[in-house]
Amino acid sequence: MTDLAPAAVPEPPYYAVVFTSVRTTGDNGYGERAAEMIKLAADQPGFLGVDSVRGPDGLGITVSYWRDEESIQAWRDHIAHAATRAEGRERWYESFAVHVAKVERAYSFQRQPGQSSAASTA
Repeated sequence: MTDLAPAAVPEPPYYAVVFTSVRTTGDNGYGERAAEMIKLAADQPGFLGVDSVRGPDGLGITVSYWRDEESIQAWRDHIAHAATRAEGRERWYESFAVHVAKVERAYSFQRQPGQSSAASTA
């Protein structure tokens, strides 16, 4: 069993900001700045959680979860986040897309200790 798990979020409704990006070659300080931004976002009112993955080909998807649209706007307007977005356009991204969605329904699954992962063959 692993410690990895999707973000724990409350019952809907809430909002998801989906940031899909293609990175430039090399880290160029990206990893450190991304960690700083996640830590800073977590301190913002209305922040609920984040899920983030990046493939070896440079394609990444980060989904941040927020209580309401006002919280999303406040994060977008945060001075450090705005500066990092500008730097991202200059140094770290070949391309990106942002999608904001209202989550109205959600469900999850968590394997319990001792629960078999094998499918029944009967």
